[in-house]
Amino acid sequence: MSEVSGTSPLGGRRLLVVSTNYAPELTGIGPYATQLAEHWAVSGARVRVLAGLPHYPSWRVEEGYRGVWRTVEIRGGVGVHRRRHYVPPRQTALRRAAFEASVLATGLFAPPPGRPDAVVSQMPSLAGGVIGARIARRHRVPHIPVVQDLMGAAAAQSGIRGGGRAAAVAAAAERYALRGAALVGVIHESFVPGVRALGVDPGRIRIVPNWTHVQGPTADRAATRARLGWSESTPVILHSGNMGLKQGLEVLVDAARLAPDVRVVLMGGGNQRDALRARAERLPNVDFLEPAGAEEFTDVLAAADVLAVTQRASVLDMSVPSKLTSYFTSARPVIASVADEGGTADEVRRSGAGLLVAPEDPVTLLEAVRKLAADPAAADALGAEGPRYVARHLSREAGLARFDALLDEVLPATRGSHRR
Repeated sequence: MSEVSGTSPLGGRRLLVVSTNYAPELTGIGPYATQLAEHWAVSGARVRVLAGLPHYPSWRVEEGYRGVWRTVEIRGGVGVHRRRHYVPPRQTALRRAAFEASVLATGLFAPPPGRPDAVVSQMPSLAGGVIGARIARRHRVPHIPVVQDLMGAAAAQSGIRGGGRAAAVAAAAERYALRGAALVGVIHESFVPGVRALGVDPGRIRIVPNWTHVQGPTADRAATRARLGWSESTPVILHSGNMGLKQGLEVLVDAARLAPDVRVVLMGGGNQRDALRARAERLPNVDFLEPAGAEEFTDVLAAADVLAVTQRASVLDMSVPSKLTSYFTSARPVIASVADEGGTADEVRRSGAGLLVAPEDPVTLLEAVRKLAADPAAADALGAEGPRYVARHLSREAGLARFDALLDEVLPATRGSHRR
């Protein structure tokens, strides 16, 4: 037995993490699942992950995994069991249902071998939560689902075709995954009412915010702007991450149409990228960039003047974008074009690092951009609040410690169990 496993409270524990998204995905839920699993492996636990094939945010299976049906990898001391599933090129309720059904079928048919001591699942996907619940019940071990999005609310609020019918099915799956859980983690307090409405005892709900999973910028800002072809005299507003229906990114394209002197940059992938490209046709001040690599990601964010987070006006309590942690780390001011009563608005207000504007309103968004561009010192001061907020509330150490506490709670014999 290694020194770590002999002294760590988790030494020898067998943990299963169910997360459709996992490394090498660099955005969304994948980095959190990866860092959590690797943290527990370093702590001496025997960690296995049941994951899908890398496909996010482009919604295309990465080239090295095409044609793969079933594989096991060792990443960071973690055994990663991947299962093939359907990846829809664009989102409709039917296609999303097919995606979830394929994840569910392959995960239940071929779970990782062995009996875990606890199961932790990331939701979404819905299928991941159901798989985690089924495996935990089969082995009579604790299940801890972590709610990153409420997919029932997502289907109702996002504008996806057929979303109303899908909402009831999604809510039923969420109810199954959550009601029998030992504890339920939520990444923001705005999710608590929705989780309680699914039948979860509030005494079993724990808030486990996402942490920043990226390093701060290191490159010279002017040099990065020059490399990207951004003039120092042109305000740049950048959105990074998934280009999906719920983001409502049309507001940024429409803002670019109204203001040829402002450059709009959309960095990432997603099933709405082609539609946004078509909407931005003949607009020379709109750029589409591929996702930046981990080594330059925050350098690109820091090179922008403003970082945008946008959501459709109907999106309220279903999600808090994970991109915010990276935005705050990059020390640039955030403009949030989101519903004022939602969790995203709460997080931006709490950080002190951004401005809130009405969703789906390009004129109001442009007014905020111009306000910051006209006062660089005020913009810099606003952006500087982001890293301070990260240091106080969103450090990786604090985030991982909250998950350690969940295991301590559901596995009370963890502390000192291997000193007998």
